[in-house]
Formats: sequence, structure tokens, C-alpha cells
Amino acid sequence: MKVFNLLLNILWLLFCGIWLSIGYLIAALICFILIITIPFGIASLRIAGFVLWPFGRTAVERPGAGTGSVVGNVIWVIFAGWWLALEHLITSIPLFLSIIGIPFGWANLKLIPISLMPLGREIVRTDQGFGGR
Repeated sequence: MKVFNLLLNILWLLFCGIWLSIGYLIAALICFILIITIPFGIASLRIAGFVLWPFGRTAVERPGAGTGSVVGNVIWVIFAGWWLALEHLITSIPLFLSIIGIPFGWANLKLIPISLMPLGREIVRTDQGFGGR
């Protein structure tokens, strides 16, 4: 399974991982410049790593994430989340046009929820199970 995940990650990196990750890095840079939005920048960096190498990992809701995460996610959607989700949607379209790209197109669509609401989530390896650390 690890070899299969490695192969998928390498193909993902070549087809779309680099470009998607650059979008999250730009969002993180803007958040760090604005200082008050540093927590959003940290979340964006976390997702940039996930988007760069996603297979074998998953995003799960963090236990104990409360009202602050909800409010933060609303602010995130307004200022950065919608264009990052659009980036995933636009990237998935050409991937769906080729047979080898279809699984990567679906993977792109599955990343849209975390691009819209990154706060209150954590990235874990899939062999750890849901909610595991």
C-alpha cells in the first residue's frame, strides 16, 4: 500500500500538486503579512503540505474545536477559501478529460471542503484511523 501511495503522490505532484500547493503558499504569505491573520497562514501552510502529498493522509475534525474555529472558518471562506476551492474545481476539469486523470480529479473535488473550512481540522495518516494521533 505504501508503494501505491508513493506512486499516486508522485503522479499527483506532477499533474497538479505543485500548482495547488503554490496557491496555498500565496494565501499563507498574505496571511503572515497581515499579522492578525497569522493563524490562517499556519492553517494554509498545513494544507499546502497536505495538497502537495495527499495520498496516505486524510483530514479529520479535531476534537475540541469549538466556536473559534467556526468563526475563523467563516472569515476564511470570505477572504481566501472561495478562491482556493475554485482552484481545486478548475484543476479538476482538465483531469477529468483524461482516463488517467479521473482519480486525481475526484481527489481534487474531495479537497474542496478542507479548502473552505481548514480550521478545526488536522491532517493524519490514513493508517492511524480517524481521529487518531
